[in-house]
Amino acid sequence: MSKYWKIPPDQNASFVAAMEDVLEVYARHYDPKHPVVCMDESSMQLIGEVTAPIPAAPGHPVLMDDEYVRKDVANIFIEVEPLGGIRKVKITTRRTRVDWALFIRRCLKNGIRMLKRWC
Repeated sequence: MSKYWKIPPDQNASFVAAMEDVLEVYARHYDPKHPVVCMDESSMQLIGEVTAPIPAAPGHPVLMDDEYVRKDVANIFIEVEPLGGIRKVKITTRRTRVDWALFIRRCLKNGIRMLKRWC
């Protein structure tokens, strides 16, 4: 049985209003004095191979086994200025509120200008 996330009916209007605000920000023309900057974070499982891949041969691709060994987990923080073509990534071993705050501090020190609006 699958469980799907959906917006509760009594929250539809406020959700749509909030989404329209976000979409309005994304629809803005590029202004280097007031860039649109987005931030996100995600975790990624790191894996290793159990069996070494068989090298490619003429007319045949590399053969890789689907068995893997779980290695660790890494956290990815990303700062994106989509219309400015800027992407900055920070990889960490932890994912805490302190790590997120340190990432934001680093972004502020290294170039994010104080913006009129955050999304």
